[in-house]
Amino acid sequence: MPAIAPRLNTERLILRAHRVQDYAESAAMWGDAAVTKYISSQPATPSETWSRLLRYNGHWQILGYGYWCVTTHDDRFVGEIGFANYKRDMTPPLGDTPEAGWVIAPWAQGQGFAREAMNAALDWGDTRFDETVAIFDPDHTVSQKLAEKLGYQKSHVAQYMGGDSVVMKRVSRK
Repeated sequence: MPAIAPRLNTERLILRAHRVQDYAESAAMWGDAAVTKYISSQPATPSETWSRLLRYNGHWQILGYGYWCVTTHDDRFVGEIGFANYKRDMTPPLGDTPEAGWVIAPWAQGQGFAREAMNAALDWGDTRFDETVAIFDPDHTVSQKLAEKLGYQKSHVAQYMGGDSVVMKRVSRK
């Protein structure tokens, strides 16, 4: 089980472990209201982003999977993608099925970076997981369309934090 995120390379991107130096750009991304509109409905505070970075690295330490920091080959911050187990208080529960997710910095949106990075992450995950899930605000149709392109199919609507969440599942291509 890896203690830190393994480095993955794509044509345009590097997926690597988060570093302390990523904090400022991550905080800027998570502090952007447009980025968080469908995720948490409000921008994250800098301390919430710091906790998120620690949680990402903790996933790798404890579960052997987690989120990668995504950069261009010249080290420009693109976003964060990967797998997590947040033990969400959701009905029906997700259990221990890894939850895939992605968030891309505003400058990098619409350029295919999320799909490119997630394809690399899913290739890695397919050798480790039987299936993964992804959850979305029902109005976040852009990410749901990307999930479909990545092989996710709508499974059901769950209740989470007082509202509906669309749950999509993807069977690994082992």
